[in-house]
Amino acid sequence: MSFYVKQGNLPHKKHTTFFKEDKKSLYREELVGSKGFSGIYSTLYHFYPPTTVKQIEELTAPPVETWSEAPLSYYHFLTDDLNTQGNAYQGRVPLLTNSDISISVAAPTENSTVFFKNAAGHELIFIHKGFGFCHSEYGTLLLMEGDYLIVPKSTVYQLEFESFRDVRLLILESAAPFEIPSQFRNEFGQLLEHAPYTERDFKVPQLKYANDHAGDQILLIKNGKRLFRYLVPHHPFDVIGWDGYRYPFTFNIKDYAPIVGKIHQPPPVHLVFTTPRFVVCNFVPRLLDFHPEAIPAPYHHSNTDSDEVLYYVSGDFTSRKGIREGSITLHPRGIPHGPHPGKIEASVGQKETAEYAVMIDTLSPLELTVSAQHSMVEDYCRSWL
Repeated sequence: MSFYVKQGNLPHKKHTTFFKEDKKSLYREELVGSKGFSGIYSTLYHFYPPTTVKQIEELTAPPVETWSEAPLSYYHFLTDDLNTQGNAYQGRVPLLTNSDISISVAAPTENSTVFFKNAAGHELIFIHKGFGFCHSEYGTLLLMEGDYLIVPKSTVYQLEFESFRDVRLLILESAAPFEIPSQFRNEFGQLLEHAPYTERDFKVPQLKYANDHAGDQILLIKNGKRLFRYLVPHHPFDVIGWDGYRYPFTFNIKDYAPIVGKIHQPPPVHLVFTTPRFVVCNFVPRLLDFHPEAIPAPYHHSNTDSDEVLYYVSGDFTSRKGIREGSITLHPRGIPHGPHPGKIEASVGQKETAEYAVMIDTLSPLELTVSAQHSMVEDYCRSWL
């Protein structure tokens, strides 16, 4: 994140003695950083050494089988038709993937009794439906429908949902961090006045106490395609205080202030987060173009350098037919796409739209998984006829 946060109890100066209440032993300082010692970081103070581990074993991670013969075509996936089980980590169903990103969905049916860490990827978890909490070393975040939950790489966390009657998650795993677009920030990192959000819109963890419980706990660590089970002799959330720029946070899609124009604006105005190899945009309720002869529906276009993925959240989408909540469309590079028949004419004269959707544009081509193949709408490629 672009701003500094301080939580809990901290020593006056870094790398100095910080005694526990017994005045005999020290809290253990840990710097969690990036890019060596040149990127953003946070400093955490643990009740126990964060290095202690009693046992390590590798688990058999579920294989991600790709559909290698998938043709260059338009795709529509009905993710609600996928039968997902288990918790929010092990119940993920990958649909699209490349070396930069993995796009999954999950409909968890239980909370996890173990802890999770993604050692090789930053995570964006979009809470399409459901309410709950994200517990981590940094404290607790309330999760609401429409939240983007950003979990930095190597953060130990645990998701808890109040009910599993209708929980739906979209999950992105990225080799690079999710960042605020540079065009929305000044040279000091502060969000600019014309940005579609402000620092007030971002929620950070609240650290209320350190869990100093001693006793065996299970930590699952994902490292790329491999999964490991760590047995640790204490509770992972034993942090008494922390400060820095690196921590989980949430931003709700309903707090996004859309940028509108006299004529149709291109997708970069809908940016939420960027990485070096893909971007995340969102479409939210907004006033449509106000030129007297404007066509609010998007024009046909070819993504010559990127694949476009849309996850449909709610509302009647201006350019699409046959879409329902939880639908995902993939429009790959090399072939043009645009509004369905009748949608251009129907948009003329419209003043506003009430749609919500999340869009991902990737620079590297996406591969489809077998799960995506099983959930796709047949003959979607003919839907423009």
